[in-house]
Amino acid sequence: MSKTAKKANFWVRRRSHIPLIVIGTLVVLLLFFNEDTSISLNMQYEREINELTESIAECRDSAAFYRNQRELLIHHKGDLEHIAREKFHMQKPSEDVFIIK
Repeated sequence: MSKTAKKANFWVRRRSHIPLIVIGTLVVLLLFFNEDTSISLNMQYEREINELTESIAECRDSAAFYRNQRELLIHHKGDLEHIAREKFHMQKPSEDVFIIK
């Protein structure tokens, strides 16, 4: 091997980490600025997923409450009058109704 080839080989071996750093930097920049894989977009999607999950949980809770109310009305006929009088402020002709807020 000639002297310049040896120097070139030595220089390449000593600087072999430079291409790795350049490729790594390009990958990181691609992750940050590419629209399909951007980290900010993924964070936004995660926030939206969390909000929708909370909304689903609230809807399940309210569905369970109304399902329970329906079961009470089906099995206990006396509760129907009680619920109607409370929610819709119904009264018998001989009663006075007081609404307290």
